[in-house]
Amino acid sequence: MSFSKRENRIYYNPMMKAIGRYNLIEPGEKVAVGMSGGKDSTSLFVMLDTLSKQKRLGFEFEVVPICLDLGFDMDIAPMKELVESKGYELDIVKTDIAKVVFDIREEKNPCSLCAKMRRGYLYSRARELGCQKVALGHHLDDAIETYFMNFLFHGRMESFEPITYLTQTEVSIIRPMIYLEEKSIIRFCQKKELPVVFNPCPVDKKTKREEMKRLIEGLSVDYPLVKQRFIQGMEQETKENEWKIEKNL
Repeated sequence: MSFSKRENRIYYNPMMKAIGRYNLIEPGEKVAVGMSGGKDSTSLFVMLDTLSKQKRLGFEFEVVPICLDLGFDMDIAPMKELVESKGYELDIVKTDIAKVVFDIREEKNPCSLCAKMRRGYLYSRARELGCQKVALGHHLDDAIETYFMNFLFHGRMESFEPITYLTQTEVSIIRPMIYLEEKSIIRFCQKKELPVVFNPCPVDKKTKREEMKRLIEGLSVDYPLVKQRFIQGMEQETKENEWKIEKNL
C-alpha cells in the first residue's frame, strides 16, 4: 500500500515524529492498543498496523488490539470485523464497569471512576499478554482540553504526557497521536471508511470535557495557532510537569 505525500504529511509523519521524539515504541515490542470502537482508537489501530507491517519506523513491533466490554449493550461486530480483516484477533475483556458505576455506586459524576476502572482492566490485561506498551487514542485536542480542565477545576497547569511508565503494572502508556488534531483524525476515519461503533454510555457528550472542547474551538477562532503554541509551551522543559524529549534521539 502506498500513500500520497499529503497523506503522509497530515497523518503518518506527525505520528512518526511523536514516536521518534519521545521514544514511544522500541524494536520488537508488543504494543497493546486500547480499542473502544470510537474514531480515535480505531484510527490509532489502523495507523499502527500500517507502521508495523511496512516497517516504517525502521524496525518490527507487534500490535495487540484489546477491547473492554463495559457491560453496555454495544455492538462491537464492526470493530471485530475490522481487526480480523487486518489479520488480528480482538482480545475482548469482560467487565462489570457499567454495573458498578451506574447501578451499585450510582455515581453522579461517573467519568472519573469509569476511567480509573477501565485503565485498571486494560493495563492488567496488556501485562498478561506480554505487552510492554499500551497505546491510547489521545490526540492534541485531548491534551489541550485536559490542560484546561486541570487549570480551571484543580488549579494545576499540566496535561498528560506522551509516555508514562506505570510501576505497578510495569507497562508504559503511550500516546502516538499526540501531534494530531482531532479534525485530522475525523478526516482519516472518513477517508478510510473506518467503522465507528455507537457509544451507549448515558453521559456521552454531556461532560466537562465537552465544555473544554467548545472553549478550545472558540479560542481557535480568535487565535488560530493556539494548538501549535500549546505544543511549544509543553516542550520548553522549563517545569517539572512538561513534556521531556528524549535527548539521545
